[in-house]
Amino acid sequence: MRTHYCGSVSESDIDGTVTLCGWVDRRRDHGGVIFLDMRDREGIVQVVFDPDTEAAFALADRVRSEYVLKITGRVRARGEGTVNPAMATGTIEVLGKELELLSESATPPFPLDAHHSVGEDVRLKFRYMDLRRPEMQSNLIFRARLTSSIRTYLDDNGFLDIETPILTRATPEGARDYLVPSRTHEGEFFALPQSPQLFKQLLMVSGFDRYYQIARCFRDEDLRADRQPEFTQIDLETSFLEEADIMGLTEGLVRSVFLEHLDTDLGEFPHMTWHEAMDRYGSDKPDLRVDLELVSIDDLMVDVEFKVFSGPARDPGGRVVALKVPGGGVLSRKEIDDYTRYVGIYGARGLAWIKVNELAKGLEGLQSPILKFMPENVVQSLMARLEATDGDIIFFGADRRGVVNESLGALRLKVAEDLGLVREGWAPLWVVDFPMFEDDGKGGLTPLHHPFTAPACSETALRENPSEALSRAYDMVLNGTELGGGSIRIHRPEMQRAVFDVLGIDKTEASEKFGFLLTALEYGAPPHGGLAFGLDRMVTLMVAGQSIRDVIAFPKTQTAACVMTEAPGAVSDQQLTDLHIRLRRAKTAPTE
Repeated sequence: MRTHYCGSVSESDIDGTVTLCGWVDRRRDHGGVIFLDMRDREGIVQVVFDPDTEAAFALADRVRSEYVLKITGRVRARGEGTVNPAMATGTIEVLGKELELLSESATPPFPLDAHHSVGEDVRLKFRYMDLRRPEMQSNLIFRARLTSSIRTYLDDNGFLDIETPILTRATPEGARDYLVPSRTHEGEFFALPQSPQLFKQLLMVSGFDRYYQIARCFRDEDLRADRQPEFTQIDLETSFLEEADIMGLTEGLVRSVFLEHLDTDLGEFPHMTWHEAMDRYGSDKPDLRVDLELVSIDDLMVDVEFKVFSGPARDPGGRVVALKVPGGGVLSRKEIDDYTRYVGIYGARGLAWIKVNELAKGLEGLQSPILKFMPENVVQSLMARLEATDGDIIFFGADRRGVVNESLGALRLKVAEDLGLVREGWAPLWVVDFPMFEDDGKGGLTPLHHPFTAPACSETALRENPSEALSRAYDMVLNGTELGGGSIRIHRPEMQRAVFDVLGIDKTEASEKFGFLLTALEYGAPPHGGLAFGLDRMVTLMVAGQSIRDVIAFPKTQTAACVMTEAPGAVSDQQLTDLHIRLRRAKTAPTE
């Protein structure tokens, strides 16, 4: 129906005839001449109709925004003084000769230009309209082209695109499964995959030594800006490669797409151990664009009378840290109180602070309600360790290690953003040497990643001291976002059994949940490992989006609902009968 996209008409087409199809972005009537801005996914072009073409002019006179048209006309250069440098097609226009109305439009529920703010609930209800906005079209086009580049890179590096099942069995991977009742197996359920983890390991056992998939994954968990109940992973697995090889290959992938699509060279990715990241930044995904660091001061506080500090300092499970904010002395008491409430979200019971007004005056040059509880020599040692200068503010965290890391790590980012201390650009890194396990809060251990991650120690060392065991896991972090994570997997049955033993998974449970994998490991499994990137997160970062919902065509709300299709919804009694399901409906109070 068309010869050109609207946004692709250029000066090379001058004096030629083009046929365009698209939507009316804007209509203007200037002294008997009608201007239509025609829009499609590639952009906008101006079309002019004058009274000489009577039929087309009459039709152009009655079209409105979002009408769908087919236009044939001649391309010409714009007159002097009418060039629009803000448009890609701003040096030319189309003199309309023929006009066909393909579809009319009701009044749009909201303006589609980038200058109007619209509530997200309305945008999601009319998502098909929201997707016409240039910003959303640009995001999804970028995503499609990025995905194509990723496939090309992996194809060129010997990877095979292999699909894995969507209907599978429930396996514990850290979040709730979405369950699908079986019609043919009464009382039994499929589960939607949280990831292709077990299947891609089985592909390694099968001899497909380089697998990848742009995989749909499903997790029934509470949502945030970077979470959706269904999301997309760039999933890959390899055999006969060590972690350094896998990290180098996937780092090359990310550097390649950033160079191609953003003309940005990310450079080499530094490596940081998990323990160092937690110690310096309170996070296993630190944003290195922020220079602020947590400084441990347990040794300085262990003997002070201030029990808020000395208690955690003496507790092996506690921690006391200081966070120096250069120039933070300008913060008002109200702003400090706001930060105190902010860290409370993460479990902190308060936020101590010291303002450094005039360091040369000793204690008299400092301002804080906690100074009366601290000896002068301790304060002096603290100032020296932090290299404090006039105008700084120092925040303190003292509590259980996890609470301190999470609350002060979050405060570090919040203060940096508020005070303009976040550098421009990109700060990638690898976080390595993760612990194998973490405390499950019930006196046992749970895997920090998943139970198929290989430990960095021997089977004997793992059994003797599991809480100190490190894993062969690695996470790629970019600007404080975990872009992807992976590990070398367990490929020997005896090591897999040792991990299950540490986790308290007996043979019966292991066989019930993972029997097919354990059996496969008995038949010559190669050493293997892999990594999965969050495609939605990657695209969001690259287009500077506010949320992954900005780069997904039809996302869910924070209640995991689709307000456009009104899903989830009720189903018929017959459908429930076919699935052998009877609903337990809430009892209602009798009416009088």
